[in-house]
Amino acid sequence: MRLTKFTDLALRSVMRLAVSGEGDPLTTREVAEAMDVPYTHMAKAVTRLQRLGVVEARRGRGGGLALTGLGRRASVGWLVRELEGEGEVVSCDGDPPCPLRAACRLRRALRDAQEAFYAALDPLTVTDLVASPTGPVLIGLVGRPPE
Repeated sequence: MRLTKFTDLALRSVMRLAVSGEGDPLTTREVAEAMDVPYTHMAKAVTRLQRLGVVEARRGRGGGLALTGLGRRASVGWLVRELEGEGEVVSCDGDPPCPLRAACRLRRALRDAQEAFYAALDPLTVTDLVASPTGPVLIGLVGRPPE
């Protein structure tokens, strides 16, 4: 199974926020630069994470992004399911639709494999993902040099 770039970006941003100090909130721009992605992509990911209740964004002086309690203890499997949506691995109803739709066993097998993929992520939390050696590397990420 392959995650969308959006899900990958959202997961990496959550991981980066998980290691930032409480007195040192990061801005969306700082996280985008640390992850070496365009600001607009990061802003979309942060907006989705806010809607899920995983990230809190505070405006103004002293503001920035912070991981919520839910964000720290949420299952990675749940988060990936929410970010990826309800789509299936294959599109049997595409244009043209697959002629095997009515009698295909592959679709069910792929759906089961997709659920097994998510189930393997269910026991993990964001806190688990940022344990050493990952956390120190995340802390050391700095943005691109100014142009």
